[in-house]
Amino acid sequence: MPNRPSQPSVFCVRLKAARVAAGLSQRQLGVAVGLDEFVASTRINRYELGVHQADIATAERLAEVLHVPLAYFYAHDDRLARLIVGFPLLTAADQEAILIRLPPGGL
Repeated sequence: MPNRPSQPSVFCVRLKAARVAAGLSQRQLGVAVGLDEFVASTRINRYELGVHQADIATAERLAEVLHVPLAYFYAHDDRLARLIVGFPLLTAADQEAILIRLPPGGL
């Protein structure tokens, strides 16, 4: 039996938060991303507990179904996670106002 991490990873926490915010059960989410209905709940539960890690293709499907950018699942900072989720909801002008404050050339 694999060792369960003592503290859930950022992916686990963000996945559960996004699922709950979407009003989906673990089973509903699992089925929506294409998992067999008989294992859907267990698989999502294990992702949320950190027992198993979702591969990138599965994480992309989870993000799509939950209507969050993939980067949201991996943002360690809560404010950054909120910005990642909220950015697409802003008007183009508000997005530009945020982007103009960034250093020229990005990184």
